[in-house]
Amino acid sequence: MSENTAPQPRTDTDVDEAAALARALMDAAREGNVDALRPAFDAGVPLNMQDADGNTMLMLAAYHGHAVLVRLLAERGADVDLLNDRGQSPLAGAVFKGFDDVVDALVDAGADPDAGRPSARDSASFFARHYTF
Repeated sequence: MSENTAPQPRTDTDVDEAAALARALMDAAREGNVDALRPAFDAGVPLNMQDADGNTMLMLAAYHGHAVLVRLLAERGADVDLLNDRGQSPLAGAVFKGFDDVVDALVDAGADPDAGRPSARDSASFFARHYTF
């Protein structure tokens, strides 16, 4: 007799566990929890994974003011210009919120100030914030 080595179909439990892990990673990004995320990145978690609204971990970190995590994600290869489902860029979100250190981190990583709608450049103009893009 030979053993069945064919891949087994995914179960509802597998899907539930994967969804729970994805939510936990996104929550950690919102919180700026580098200590929780670094091992996940080392294990190969997709850096450009998106939530139901198209937000990446980098977008969530930027929007919540976590410059250290933004820099780490950018250094690891996360797409700094990936737009969410509303057409917003991480840089525009950081400009909107007034997180200068996050804006600096994204600009240093090569983020496009004209990506998305409204763009970071448009947001800076609207809120009378002066950045060197």
